[in-house]
Amino acid sequence: MEFNTALLHKGFNGEKVFGSTLTPIYQVSAFSHSSAEQLEKVFNNRAPGYAYSRIGNPTVTSFENRIASIENGVGAVACSSGMAAVTMALLNILESGDEVIASTGLFGGTIDLFGDLEPFGIVTRYVNKVTAEEIEPLINEKTKAVFAELIGNPGLEIADLDAVSELVHSHGVPLIIDSTTATPYLIQPFEHGADIVVHSSSKYINGGGNSISGIIVDSGNFEWNTERYKGLAEYKKFGRLAYVAKLRNGIWRNIGCCLAPFNAFMNSVGLETLGLRMERLCYNALELAKFFETQDGIEVNYPALEASPYYSLCQKLLKGKGGAILTIRAGSKERAFKLINNLKYATNATNIGDTRTLVIHPSSTIYAHGTEEQKRNAGVFDDTIRISVGIEDIEDLKSDFKQAVDSINVNESEE
Repeated sequence: MEFNTALLHKGFNGEKVFGSTLTPIYQVSAFSHSSAEQLEKVFNNRAPGYAYSRIGNPTVTSFENRIASIENGVGAVACSSGMAAVTMALLNILESGDEVIASTGLFGGTIDLFGDLEPFGIVTRYVNKVTAEEIEPLINEKTKAVFAELIGNPGLEIADLDAVSELVHSHGVPLIIDSTTATPYLIQPFEHGADIVVHSSSKYINGGGNSISGIIVDSGNFEWNTERYKGLAEYKKFGRLAYVAKLRNGIWRNIGCCLAPFNAFMNSVGLETLGLRMERLCYNALELAKFFETQDGIEVNYPALEASPYYSLCQKLLKGKGGAILTIRAGSKERAFKLINNLKYATNATNIGDTRTLVIHPSSTIYAHGTEEQKRNAGVFDDTIRISVGIEDIEDLKSDFKQAVDSINVNESEE
């Protein structure tokens, strides 16, 4: 199947009892069974079925199966948010004394999470860029995972998956990739050596800005050394599903960060148009980025521009498409605020992946609690504006940003 066909048909058959073309919303807490013996079997994984929605729900399972199929993984586990998915993906294999290697340019919430893990004895060692050259000196016997965003948010750096995965695998370490901003439309990270993929499915997978959620997908390809990853020893009997089996039967279930059935349904609806939306979003983002290159007083960052240091990786890994986020620098915080306030179509909101264009001043919002060094590493400055491009007609977007840029330039000339 090609991508858009797969979104509709791969890993999904609807519901045959009544002919529903989408799995219905099973908005229930618990599921009854015909006998105590049958419920015992379901609870102990000796029979298929559902007992309690914190552990499993048909609507959520349908969404998980569809994402696993699109990513070509062996299984997926949905979570209540993207941050919950990042947390569970890591804690499924980490214990006190372990180390993680990650980029300094990660999303601010993920950096904060790594800080929260330190009191539990889990240390994160940072590299400026996710390259094999920077990672290799930090790998030691305590290193249990390398974590990276495929396209940084908002720095927009691109991780060289092929080189990094080859290096970390040579040391027996898995590569966990947050592919939220790339989406399965641009790349299947497992084809380039990633072992675990995480999405904040609140974003492009959902597409409508109506449901918070996250999902973890396992490639089934990593060879888990149970002397190094002791917690996986009892799950080796599940073969390629060992990681997912441990996750679903352990910390994910016990912490209780399950996805609500309604949100799973909304994600499944949004998923079906992911390819169409991403095609339009990437086109709009590139056109808007080219437009900003012509504007006085504006500096633009977008990986599909030839001027970007990540242009070659964008061509190699992402089919030449740079995703739907770009950033601009307006010259000062005051100019950035004025530009945002003068926009008529773009919405000032803290999200990405919506059908509408969203703008935000990261330094005063999502990075408000970050250090100056953290902001700088993430490509966040006082004059930075992050733009999550929507599906509006591109000429309308250009016109809107043009009048906003002109208004601040005219005001300055008059002063």
